[in-house]
Amino acid sequence: MSGAGSRRTARSRGRPAGVDSDRDEAVRNQKPIRVIGKDRSRDHGPIRLMNVSVTKLLVLGVGFLAFLFLASLYYTYSLASEEDEVARMARTSVTPLDAPKMMDLPQFQGEHRESLYWGTYRPQVYLGIRARTPQSLIAGLMWIGIKNGQYFLRHACDDSDGLNTFGWIDHNGRDYGHQVLVDHDISLTTSFLKDRQNGSGYGGDWAVRVDVKNNDSDEAKQNLVHLFFYMADEEGNSISTGKDIDNFDGATLLTFGSRKDVGRWELHLESKDVFEIHYSGFKTPHMHNLTELVQGALAFHARTTGRLLLPDVYDDSSNVVVFQITAKLPSKLDIAFISGTGLRSSRVEERINQLRGTKLTSRLDEKQKDFEERFHNIFNLKDKVDSETIAVGRAAIGNLLGGIGYFYGQSKIALPNGFSLKNGDKFISYWPAALYTAVPSRSYFPRGFLWDEGFHQLLVGRWDISICMDIIGHWLDLINVNGWIPREQILGAEALSKVPEEFVAQHPSNGNPPMLFLALRDLVNGLKENKFSAKEANEVSAFLDRAYIRLGKWFQWFNTTQSGKALNTFYWHGRDNTTNKELNPKTLSSGLDDYPRASHPSDDERHLDLRCWMFLAANCMHSIAELLGTNSGLEKEYENMAKELADFETLNQMHLDDISGAYFDFGNHTEKVRLRWRDVVVEHHVKRELIREASEKPQLTLVPQIGIVGLFPFVMGIIPPTSSILGKQMDIISNRTILWTDYGLRSLSRTSSMYMKRNTEHDPPYWRGPIWINMNFMILSALHHYSQENGPYKVRAKAIYDELRSNLIRNVVRNYYETGFLWEHYDQANKGKGKGTRPFTGWTSLVLLIMAETYPSL
Repeated sequence: MSGAGSRRTARSRGRPAGVDSDRDEAVRNQKPIRVIGKDRSRDHGPIRLMNVSVTKLLVLGVGFLAFLFLASLYYTYSLASEEDEVARMARTSVTPLDAPKMMDLPQFQGEHRESLYWGTYRPQVYLGIRARTPQSLIAGLMWIGIKNGQYFLRHACDDSDGLNTFGWIDHNGRDYGHQVLVDHDISLTTSFLKDRQNGSGYGGDWAVRVDVKNNDSDEAKQNLVHLFFYMADEEGNSISTGKDIDNFDGATLLTFGSRKDVGRWELHLESKDVFEIHYSGFKTPHMHNLTELVQGALAFHARTTGRLLLPDVYDDSSNVVVFQITAKLPSKLDIAFISGTGLRSSRVEERINQLRGTKLTSRLDEKQKDFEERFHNIFNLKDKVDSETIAVGRAAIGNLLGGIGYFYGQSKIALPNGFSLKNGDKFISYWPAALYTAVPSRSYFPRGFLWDEGFHQLLVGRWDISICMDIIGHWLDLINVNGWIPREQILGAEALSKVPEEFVAQHPSNGNPPMLFLALRDLVNGLKENKFSAKEANEVSAFLDRAYIRLGKWFQWFNTTQSGKALNTFYWHGRDNTTNKELNPKTLSSGLDDYPRASHPSDDERHLDLRCWMFLAANCMHSIAELLGTNSGLEKEYENMAKELADFETLNQMHLDDISGAYFDFGNHTEKVRLRWRDVVVEHHVKRELIREASEKPQLTLVPQIGIVGLFPFVMGIIPPTSSILGKQMDIISNRTILWTDYGLRSLSRTSSMYMKRNTEHDPPYWRGPIWINMNFMILSALHHYSQENGPYKVRAKAIYDELRSNLIRNVVRNYYETGFLWEHYDQANKGKGKGTRPFTGWTSLVLLIMAETYPSL
């Protein structure tokens, strides 16, 4: 994952028919773009007069004035043309593709849409519920934790909270989830259940059970716990409180309200434990500031009363109501949301009884058994790994599904350098859009990342094909008229609150690996191999048919904007060729951030990984066309391009080092670069900075950095199974001096000049050595493929595969039990210790497919 807000930051024309009138008006009213601070005047020095006649002087003078006039016209025209061109480009960047929308397919309407309406779609908080609608009724949980004798309000997932563990250990992606959160001395379990009965409003009802107890430890126990449960209406509709809140006797109506989508609704609380309940109401449009609102109310009341309690103050126009529930430990409470209560046939009491007490316990137990049975049927791990490993696999898929979110908003699209709007903004807004997507990390990256999502869907597609297509469909609906998709989706205030402003804007010249094609190829192969039911097969076919136009446009964007100088060569555009602050200028759009490329970025580069991604894309487009029998005129072009990119001889001519059998990028490169401290003057002050120096002139050559990029032809199955080069690739993989460790494969060889080198003073190595599960999964997939292909390396491929698989599983499982988390990557130099972000149940969840030995077909 990478992007303008990469993981070391927070982590980053004409109108087509069918564009709605509101967006047309927005485009017409968009403020023009102007050039910022460009001084184009020149001082040519004094003009010397020679001995010339007056007539000649007059002629020269008139000619000079004419020249100035024409030059002024030219300058004005050029400037206006440049502004017009940038304005046109900007408008094009935020114009949607004129093609039928994926989410308008009948299969995403009706029962499917309503069944997924409510969910735990706020992955950025420890427990958050919302509906799949732009302005939803939202709910969430907070609690007061104690760390080093100080009180902290827990709400948004945050590494700094220092929880021992948290995450959904069971979640089916639809109507059930079970989560465990361990916060130092206390343990909370939250269970979610969704239900639709006769009389309910749109989307049905849901319940949350919160069970809190002390941990088994020698430290002092907490006697009390302060829980906060809130309801908030993003539309601004007022929310009322129940009448009996102050006299809780085991069951009470906490709050109620009304909305157009679900009708009248009520929120009920039930528990056999003794509670003290306090509340506060707020009027605010800023849902991302709920933590601060509650903290402020608690602090103000504590200063006046000496008690850490909400003040029981409520404004009739409040659209946020927070309930503080103080209870002795251990304690358990059930919260039930009932929709459509205004109907005569609503059966409110009967429906409430289904979502609390022993009935809720029974139904949660039943859902848990269903989850376990589905998990075992799909992944079939019983005879492949032990029970402790199976539990980690369950947590991996559970938290991936529980981390699916729904976001709505507008991406910010960066203008070219040197340009801005008249109001000073350096970005223009994408059209308002929704995104239903899994997220890489609930604590650090609770938003959508394009190439991560392709990995996520390899898992989700095996669990629930309808959810998989729904997610991919949302992504494909974000394609603009040029065929570009913003690679990092930061939609809505809650998502924006997690990203520094300077990393929000997306650049329309930059791509991201088209990993979705691998998940889509899984769908194609599933149809060919009759893996789907008749209903599923029909829906997958309709989905691919609708997607074909959008995928073709996306493919064409890559084929034109990321092309190299030579035919069928490609390079990731967007590298900084002017910086002297980076040891090796990053290639963020590749998804591999600081993986070393040519030392001096230029348009002569040929990036091996992008060539292979384009092979995958062309091959997938041809497979879809062949399956559907399409006749758009492009089918033969896809087939020919896939053949040309898979041509082994051409690949070797462009990227192979014959001696080592390793594949490399090509570009303007020298190995003799380093960072040195220098004194530089910044705003009249001397400051020491690390500046890059090159001690020799770069030249066009293969870039001798052995690592995961060089394995892409192997990963994509392009190398013939009988080729001696396949043997050399296995030598590279299994060599401990190069990539092999007992915990997984390094991302960069120990022998590389860039191995574990910092890229800047504040930029530690990222893809320069650590073990990444997504790329290890791809390499395992290729080893599995070659172990089944007849050839001289079949047996060796199987042996390497078995050992690498065992190492990866053992290390991920060990780290999970030692730390409570799956991690972003693993330390190849420190016994495989988890590093980076946690929990990272995005592509690290692929460890479950490794356990199941389930890989995409090559």
